[in-house]
Amino acid sequence: MDDILMNTEMSMETAIESMEKRFTNIRAGRANPAILDCVMVSYYGVDTPLKQLANISIPEARQLCIKPFDKGSLSNIEKGIYEANIGLTPNNNGEVIILNIPALTEETRKEYVKQAKSYAEDCRINLRNIRQDANNDIKKLEVSEDDIKQGQEEVQELINKYNKIVDEKLKVKETELLTI
Repeated sequence: MDDILMNTEMSMETAIESMEKRFTNIRAGRANPAILDCVMVSYYGVDTPLKQLANISIPEARQLCIKPFDKGSLSNIEKGIYEANIGLTPNNNGEVIILNIPALTEETRKEYVKQAKSYAEDCRINLRNIRQDANNDIKKLEVSEDDIKQGQEEVQELINKYNKIVDEKLKVKETELLTI
């Protein structure tokens, strides 16, 4: 029973971490190197994550600077940014690539809030699926009815705890997105 509860809690933690990671990919009008995590660059024929090919810095609040370790890969990095479809246009000056993060309009902010809510709902669905699996595993145990009921109540307490965490993290992200 303890193993099931421990595995359930670990799975719920993973679901929360996944949601947080998806939240970092939502632009908030500020430069954040995490928006480049999904960018893959064809480097000598191998798709390689951008962060392995270049140093990414934030010279200004709404600007990212990408300085490749190998200057010959500048055009490939540019192409990778275009193909990643992250909504940013790279400016190449021969040394570095500059990405200017545009200011968000109110309409764009609301769209991003919708996206964040969608990610939070996906996380809640994940948590419910984890709860269902845990309850099924508990029912399979050869223990008394009272122990099964106790185990299911503990699983319910876990999901309540993690649903509150989802709500708190969503509220923080909404505030971040709607703050100008």
